[in-house]
Amino acid sequence: MRQLAGDRSREWISIGDLFETMGDRAISALMLIFALPNAFPTPPGTSAVLGAPLVFLAVQLTFGLKPWLPKAIANRSMRREDFEAIVGRIHRWLAWAERMLKPRLAIFAEPPAEYFAGLACLLLSIVLVLPVPLGNILPAITISVFAFGIMGRDGLFALIGFIMTTVSLVIAGGVIYGLAKASIYFVMQWFA
Repeated sequence: MRQLAGDRSREWISIGDLFETMGDRAISALMLIFALPNAFPTPPGTSAVLGAPLVFLAVQLTFGLKPWLPKAIANRSMRREDFEAIVGRIHRWLAWAERMLKPRLAIFAEPPAEYFAGLACLLLSIVLVLPVPLGNILPAITISVFAFGIMGRDGLFALIGFIMTTVSLVIAGGVIYGLAKASIYFVMQWFA
């Protein structure tokens, strides 16, 4: 990613460019790229924009499909300078994670467990797209942990991802339930 960000011959960098650069690690790498920015507070609507490709990628991971993106997603691009700034911000986190990754507990990071990780990421990416206030942070971190685990074939990261999925879904479910209950209460009060 740093090499692509530093390529001064490019004015724009598309998602398709990233996809080609990542090769066989494309799905998990792109999941990381789309999830990691949501792990921090972002402007409203950002999680919906970055979460939509996550849904698509998670479906591919769930079913063990060959990495593929529709042109509508692959052609989306950003200025190279903006991409370089993003890479600069997340590089420290990526370097830390790469030092932590080791091939271990492979049973949790390879098929068929990888397909269950894809299903967990699919559920989390759907939660990520929902307009839940600050509801994107924990699912985004969890998807990032899965992405690191799959890229590095590190089953410990994947196992942590499965545990975090349970926590994320329980919290998101509680928040959604609370919002629905509050909405019903206010509607009932409005018509009472």
